[in-house]
Amino acid sequence: MALFFCAMHHLTTRALLLLLLAVPLFIAATFVRPLLALAIGYVLLMVGAMVLDAFRAPRAAAIEVERRNDSKLSLGADNPIFLHVRARLPRTLPVVARDEPPDEYDVSQRLLEGEVRPGQTLSLRYTVTPHARGDYAFGNATLRWPGPLGLIVRQHTFALAAPVKVYPNLLEVRKYDLLARTGRLQELGLRRARVFGRGTEFERLREYTPDDEFRQISWKATARRGKPIAIEYQTERSQTVIALLDAGRLMRAPIGPLAKLDYAINTTLLLGYVAGLRGDYVGNLVFADEVMSYLPPKSGRAQFHRLLEVLYNIHSQPTVPDYRRAIAYLKVRRPKRALVVLFTDLASGSDLSELVSAMASLRPRHLPMVVTMNDPGVLALAQQDATSSAAVYERAIAEQLLDERRLVLDQLEQRGILTIDVPASKLTTAVINRYLVLKARGLL
Repeated sequence: MALFFCAMHHLTTRALLLLLLAVPLFIAATFVRPLLALAIGYVLLMVGAMVLDAFRAPRAAAIEVERRNDSKLSLGADNPIFLHVRARLPRTLPVVARDEPPDEYDVSQRLLEGEVRPGQTLSLRYTVTPHARGDYAFGNATLRWPGPLGLIVRQHTFALAAPVKVYPNLLEVRKYDLLARTGRLQELGLRRARVFGRGTEFERLREYTPDDEFRQISWKATARRGKPIAIEYQTERSQTVIALLDAGRLMRAPIGPLAKLDYAINTTLLLGYVAGLRGDYVGNLVFADEVMSYLPPKSGRAQFHRLLEVLYNIHSQPTVPDYRRAIAYLKVRRPKRALVVLFTDLASGSDLSELVSAMASLRPRHLPMVVTMNDPGVLALAQQDATSSAAVYERAIAEQLLDERRLVLDQLEQRGILTIDVPASKLTTAVINRYLVLKARGLL
């Protein structure tokens, strides 16, 4: 259905075409005078039909529009938004809707079309993609529908203005939860970590299998049941994972639509959720040139929501991160052993030696790990063909930056510090997989 949107007249294409049919009559009337009365009569007939169509068009009071969406939208994800339209009418009503999402969002579709059937609800769906966390607001929704003759379009704006918050990516958490329940975590790229050591905490008795060790047999249970019974142990739980987030100036650099800090926050959130499911204590420290926030490690689902509220409104600062101050603060607040995961960026200069020494000071009490995101732009320059002098220069500089980065990562590993250096798109998978391996090996 083609609708001609005119702010004053709201005429459809059909009405305009019918009106244009009067033009040949008026032209012919200049030669044949009796045709003038026919032309005027035709125009009056069309005007009367339009007035009748406008009169018989459904009123806005007979139509209900409701917007449904998550109260917390996810950063960098396609968030579904629904407009539900209901009409108390005996006939099917074609409609065109236009919603007013925040201007800062990417919107999949501006105009939504459908038909409202009697006694049914029409669901119009589109998606929005926010690129920054914070508080936003939806505006009103405008609906247009034709009269029964298809000559006039009625328009009404429904008051649906409502605030909305953009949080770190909650959709990934929900996706993980769904796939975990159905045993399909490999679809996220997560590997099943094999437990290399045997735990010491009793979990259950079960039938003995050829893969079990001989010492796992429970002779008392075997005698009672008349068949081999094995004892199954679980590894100790309630270990601690603390995510350190560098919110300094380098973490505001964009990779694609999001800043590096946003990728780190999304990964921290899912890491906290996964660790919480496995009974671990989860904490968080955010810093730049000084400590910005600290969330003491706790377990349980409530801790995940505390972590979410802390990360929701964190923004990068135009300062150089002070690693020594952040690590010193953490060692005072958390003297017991923990897996300390630092999300940061690597830049040349004295910052790197300070990073290495500060993280090395966590050994051997803690298990430190440094997580960085490599820049795909630098990688592309380092791999480009040297077809010109400018390309040669760019490639040389890019290779130098990569060599410096590799040198820092080597220094960290030589000091017993774990490292992860992956593209931003693979950050979450790499960190969760490493955590699961460390957990399975009992290294936490």
